[in-house]
Amino acid sequence: MPLPPTFQVRLVDSRTLSPSVRELTFEREDGSAFAFDAGQWVSLVLPRPDGEIRRSYSIASHPSESPSFQLAITKVDGGPGSTYLHELSRGATLTAIGPQGFFSRPLDKTGPSLFVATGTGLTPLRSMVRAAVETGHTLPMWVLFGVRHERDIFYREEFAELARKHANIRFVPTLSRADETWSGPRGYVQTHVPTLWNELTGLGLGTPHAYICGLKRMVSTVRDLLRNDMRIPRDHVHSERYD
Repeated sequence: MPLPPTFQVRLVDSRTLSPSVRELTFEREDGSAFAFDAGQWVSLVLPRPDGEIRRSYSIASHPSESPSFQLAITKVDGGPGSTYLHELSRGATLTAIGPQGFFSRPLDKTGPSLFVATGTGLTPLRSMVRAAVETGHTLPMWVLFGVRHERDIFYREEFAELARKHANIRFVPTLSRADETWSGPRGYVQTHVPTLWNELTGLGLGTPHAYICGLKRMVSTVRDLLRNDMRIPRDHVHSERYD
């Protein structure tokens, strides 16, 4: 298998998505289009004073003919990579390697889809949903997103707008540490997977596909729930973890 390409990128924009998550927009310095499949990731080479380190992040933006791409990065206390990137100034240049990975959703995939994410596991799923919308996909795409607090729900307005414009999209945030003002779903994502899956199945549009991304514990729990407890075919359950 050939090695993924290495290229130079420049930080052209950044914004805060939540108290701990920052979105960084990079652009290829050579101006050529950055080709990737929705769901893939890139590695960034970070030139720290104590030595070069590499960190890998899923691509949050959808594939296009653009030279730019977006990453959503959680700042980890004491984490040298995330701290460096959260403090990175516009105009800074880095070496990128990619795209890489096999966690993707073919645009010609039939049947409805249930996307399950916690934290920045939402980023490759955002890429998949936006890519499908761009191609006119009309089958149901439901996104179940778990975080601790309401302030942690990033891309909330974007998904709400997508749901308003496209009847096949549904965004379901659930909070594991909700306060008394929260009127939406509560608890971990696995609590809500069976209900949403059965609703999707009841639409009569074929067996849904599940796309799961987040920390290992959540991914393993949801994958086992679908495969073992609910007897969903293995080729309909797709997952990637980032720890």
